[in-house]
Amino acid sequence: MSETTPATSRRSFLTRTAVAVAAPSIATLAAGAFAAPASAAETALPDYAPVPPSALGPALNEQGYHVGRVERNLYWVTDGTYQAAFLTTRDGVVLFDAPPSIGHNLQRAIDQIAAANGVSNKVTHLVYSHHHADHLGASSLFGKTVVRIGHAETRRLLLRDNDATRPAPDITFKDRYTLRVGGQRINLAWHGTSHSADTIYIHLPEHDTLMLVDIALPGWVPIYNLNVSEDIPGFMAAPATALSYPWKHYIAGHLGRLGTRDDVVLHQRYVADIATNVRTALATVDPTPYFVKYGVNTWAAVKTYLDAVTDYAAAPVVAKYTGVLAAADVFTASSTLVVLESIRLDLGVGSQVHP
Repeated sequence: MSETTPATSRRSFLTRTAVAVAAPSIATLAAGAFAAPASAAETALPDYAPVPPSALGPALNEQGYHVGRVERNLYWVTDGTYQAAFLTTRDGVVLFDAPPSIGHNLQRAIDQIAAANGVSNKVTHLVYSHHHADHLGASSLFGKTVVRIGHAETRRLLLRDNDATRPAPDITFKDRYTLRVGGQRINLAWHGTSHSADTIYIHLPEHDTLMLVDIALPGWVPIYNLNVSEDIPGFMAAPATALSYPWKHYIAGHLGRLGTRDDVVLHQRYVADIATNVRTALATVDPTPYFVKYGVNTWAAVKTYLDAVTDYAAAPVVAKYTGVLAAADVFTASSTLVVLESIRLDLGVGSQVHP
């Protein structure tokens, strides 16, 4: 990285900001305050690196989903962006999460497998990985008689949110809980705040599988801000906890394929590289020019300085992982910023006491 990189980053940042600030004023003058947004054809959309084939999963059927066997009587369902799983037993079906984007296709997938294997298609239990609506918004489709299981904090948050599509769990636990249905065993555990305050580890030891949602996404980098996670140190520690379990198959809750232990290790390395580069950037990028330039406009100085640090730290990670992890060029910068802020604020790196 050359010594001119921070200045270059700052210039590009200021250019982007000027365009963004000017755009609403231009639109208002041209067509009024309620002008329709420009179509994709009218807007110069950015180009991104191709998605590596290793990031892609199986093709979807005509109804927009794929259902496949994980191991024995454990199956997974995906719409290419979200994932759920289900376990068929002699006493009914245990469903793990209910993403609304899959919606009624969840029952269709269960019906398909049940018909092929001559087992019950009735969902009797629904395990919540955490409280977020994008993973639970189809829970209400399975009625009021389904037994819902989740962390105690999941129940508290869902009662607070009062969302009819996500009934609060009936059975809750704080640290560990073993669910037994139809001779099958599912171990649930909470290991602290990570992606959310209530994210749990769902381990099926008899099926060599771990389900951990919104942490490592097989073949892909995390979406904005490390999957919009609440606790960055907890998020960064979660893969090591996941790898401490014995498993072969990994259900991540997102995108089009199952994961492996190698996928989780690769995710660890990606995030560790971001953290290493952030520490280097904090020690390299001089904040002085930004505070001299903007004077009493403190927030302008802070923003442009942190943007420069972020760009400096993110650039080599983007270069290293483009073609290895899908969307490395799309979301690395936003995740680098939250790692930067966590290293500064949670770990105290770069803090100086006034003499």
